[in-house]
Amino acid sequence: MKSYKMSAALLGAAMLFAGCSSSSASTSSSTTSSAASATASSAAASETNGSESDVKIGILQYVEHPALDNATKGFEDYLKDNGYADASIDFKSAQGEVANCTSIAQKFVNDKVNLIFAVATPAAQAAANETKEIPIVLSAVTDPADSGLVKSNEKPEVNVTGSSDLNPIEAQFDLLQEILPDAKTVGLLFCNAESNSVFQINLAKEECEKRGLEYVESSVTDSNQIQQVVESLNGKVDAIYVPTDNLMAESMATVSQTASQYGIPCIVGEEGMVENGGLATYGIDYYKLGQLAGAQAVSILNGDSKPEDMAIEYLATDECTLTINKKAAEKLNIELPQSVLDRAVEVEEED
Repeated sequence: MKSYKMSAALLGAAMLFAGCSSSSASTSSSTTSSAASATASSAAASETNGSESDVKIGILQYVEHPALDNATKGFEDYLKDNGYADASIDFKSAQGEVANCTSIAQKFVNDKVNLIFAVATPAAQAAANETKEIPIVLSAVTDPADSGLVKSNEKPEVNVTGSSDLNPIEAQFDLLQEILPDAKTVGLLFCNAESNSVFQINLAKEECEKRGLEYVESSVTDSNQIQQVVESLNGKVDAIYVPTDNLMAESMATVSQTASQYGIPCIVGEEGMVENGGLATYGIDYYKLGQLAGAQAVSILNGDSKPEDMAIEYLATDECTLTINKKAAEKLNIELPQSVLDRAVEVEEED
């Protein structure tokens, strides 16, 4: 399968948003805080020096949908295959509620778990707010630095590390134009309460401007607004772009069903969205993303590494997959180019 390469500009944009300290006073404070955090994180990890059955891991997943579920499965499988099959794993879903994230994170702290695996930005933010001592490994967070979770993606300097789900947005827009060469205007659909989505939409706007595409920014705050917002795009856009947004992933069936009524195709952020009616994606494998995080967790639990020194990791672009939904294409009367069919993986749309 051919694969696109994520542009240096895209990765550069991710780093640009990372931010850094701007004064000597704040640098000094950060260094002191980082040193304290390093000692605490090391102490928390060292408590695992008994049998693996004594290790307690808390998994805080923001909401349940295929992408996040796969990240969690990849994480758990990696631990099982690398010495922690007997670890005590406490999985909790926050059911898409930030307040639940906080209460679950507090429970894990009170239970004195050895490590927290936080899946999605709200989950990671809640965990980071509750403890500066217990190591936190995150996943499915687009830009941890931009979300205030680490000092920088290259060197966190806090008790947090993990794997980013930054999408190859440039390649996704290449795909949009390959399938829909006559598209002139794109609807950018996302939840404005998710910082990871806002970050991706800003990159999507840059892609539109670079390609001479018009765009209509369409955001929602909760799932009750989705149908109405998608309906409002009728007659205004030729396609809809949906990033790896948790609310949209959870509600993708509503998005795709509504959009298809008006003949609007959806190019989406990940494979689970294609399974729920999206037309196509060039996206990352969330199971592999979870495995990346699992490898970091094992290194921390073994005492080989400290989260504050572990760079945020990204999947290589050759591990991204072009996925199509032929059923959606038929509904929309879209003939997929042979160039796409030759290198794509077809998914079965969920009923």
